[in-house]
Amino acid sequence: MQKKNVIVVGGGFAGIHLTRKLDPRLFDVLLIDKLNHHQFQPLFYQVATSQIEPSSISFPLRNIFKNKENISIRIGELQRVDRENNRIITDIGEYAYDYLALAIGCKTNFFGNKNIGENAYTLKSTYDAITIRNHILQTFEKIITATGEEKDSLLNLVIVGAGPTGVELSGAFAEIKKNILPKDYHDIDFSRFRIILVEGSGNTLASMSHMAQQASRRYLENLGVTIMTERFVKDYDGKVLTLNTGELIKTGTVIWAAGVTANELHGFDAEMYAPGKRLRVDRFNKVQGCENIYALGDIAYMETPKYPKGHPQVANVAIRQAGRLAKNLKLIARSGPLVPYEYFNFGTMATIGTNKAVVDFPFVKFKGYFAWYVWMFLHLMLILSVRNKVIIFLNWAWAYITKDTSLRLILTQNKV
Repeated sequence: MQKKNVIVVGGGFAGIHLTRKLDPRLFDVLLIDKLNHHQFQPLFYQVATSQIEPSSISFPLRNIFKNKENISIRIGELQRVDRENNRIITDIGEYAYDYLALAIGCKTNFFGNKNIGENAYTLKSTYDAITIRNHILQTFEKIITATGEEKDSLLNLVIVGAGPTGVELSGAFAEIKKNILPKDYHDIDFSRFRIILVEGSGNTLASMSHMAQQASRRYLENLGVTIMTERFVKDYDGKVLTLNTGELIKTGTVIWAAGVTANELHGFDAEMYAPGKRLRVDRFNKVQGCENIYALGDIAYMETPKYPKGHPQVANVAIRQAGRLAKNLKLIARSGPLVPYEYFNFGTMATIGTNKAVVDFPFVKFKGYFAWYVWMFLHLMLILSVRNKVIIFLNWAWAYITKDTSLRLILTQNKV
């Protein structure tokens, strides 16, 4: 039997898992991504807050698949899908496929506000995390010599969006403000440094249980985070954040964690898209109106009785959809009956700092020390390599014992 050519676009959770699971006896796989590495997004916030190094959560694609002769890697960006001719057009050339799997993920949603997009920081890549780390450390260097209104602005750090990313960022910054930064910057009065979390709904972690909402808010407030709920950001010009209530916050740092939208795709008709620019797919992740094109993870919109408005855009959905598609493509090759995808929600969790976390499992909900240990264990298990698991664990253990890290490097190019 001649092997089929499968092109996988995207090296995130869905793309990596599908590429690993496809049967090498049946498929030759071409994995295309604009980056040369897989990024472990759940720990971006720890890179941004100088708790772990970027290399700990970044995995070169060629190293992941170095022993897989049926897998080829190309670094390029998808420009258009030519559905009629079964090929994709990229910035490095054109490639033909028998099956195409699109797993290009999502990007930050600024809800049409150009000013916010130009002036706020985002946390959707390892590079974003490094950029935030550099900016925060440079901000403290500036605070030492700044005066007047400039100093007041630098002393306000605003995070917009109180989902898991916003909550985890806020907690991490609050802890380094308390335990680490005063040791480095003796000339700064950290009682004046404010971490402000802005959320449009009435609660932090609004998509989680009432227990998680209440506990996360209490943890953050105890850490000194100022929480502003039921407020929306109207504008940010790089100096002043404007809220819908008319409140103004002078700040040189706004981190936007308030929503996502699917990355843009060309080559599909308007009716093939759902809200949030996600591609409509059937229960087998096949794109509506296509016979050999599939969408996975964040860009896939699948309506089911349990999820009539599509699945949550989380890693577990992407991984499970990829695993099911790998099995179904094998069944297609062997003319077997396909199995529809069904999502089982294994739970949601968030950490708010050392010894502080919330966990929502379908069968039990809990918080505190044990939740924090569960959060650490499950995230370590998702890390790809044993080496990186050990490195991250050692970093966490060192930070726990010493309440310090030694990763506060400003890595920017010097101006000539």
